[in-house]
Amino acid sequence: MAGCSLKGLAAILMAVLATGALLTACAGKSPIYQQKHTIAQPSTRQGQAQSSPNKGKIRPYTVMGETYHPLKSADGYAEEGLASWYGRDFHGKATANGEMYDMYKPSAAHKLLPLGTRVRVTNLENGKSIYLTINDRGPFVKGRIIDLSYEAANRLGSLDKGVAMVRVESVGGIPGAVGGNLPGPFYIQVGSFTQRDNADKLKAEMYASGYRSTRLVEAQVDGSTWWRVQAGEFQNLATARLELNRITLSYSEAFVVAR
Repeated sequence: MAGCSLKGLAAILMAVLATGALLTACAGKSPIYQQKHTIAQPSTRQGQAQSSPNKGKIRPYTVMGETYHPLKSADGYAEEGLASWYGRDFHGKATANGEMYDMYKPSAAHKLLPLGTRVRVTNLENGKSIYLTINDRGPFVKGRIIDLSYEAANRLGSLDKGVAMVRVESVGGIPGAVGGNLPGPFYIQVGSFTQRDNADKLKAEMYASGYRSTRLVEAQVDGSTWWRVQAGEFQNLATARLELNRITLSYSEAFVVAR
């Protein structure tokens, strides 16, 4: 009996060891998303807004000593600029609206749009588009207008590059947001040029057409300087959208921008 017991124990021990070896071998094969990739450095964020579950969708907040005042409504919002992305360092952490950030799901962070806003982001370098919900604040890096999740950047084709020139358009606000006659100032972007002379000419045309507060906005895109011609200014969104209907008769790609 003792001999049989020892043999039984030995058999059990061998089975346990074999199972352990199998688990070790399986554990050595990490999922693809955990493996290292040679990709561009994502956004460092340089600060993070405090999370506040179900609150603060349009409440002012302060990051690194600077206070931001989110828009009361996303109605009519459109902007072009650089998009970055943020990933592993923030995976599983709370976003500004209290959700857990999942880098493998499409989402985005924005400094001014109300939390919960639905936007369409278009990569102007390859034409790819994606629909996202704003659930976090950022990017707090000069020259960038939106921070994409890892998955969003992957779908837009900007993951390896790190940043990309995009267009952000609101496609739906949040329940209870104030729309319509949202106070400004607002401008209408009618053109963007790498040659300052061309921008100056268009600015003069807009001025002669009655848009006396037309401005030039300098932007750095991939090491190049762009000059954006923005007609205005308009004291509320309703007026800006009315003027946009007129301006697009001559400048079909014009769109409203905030501030």
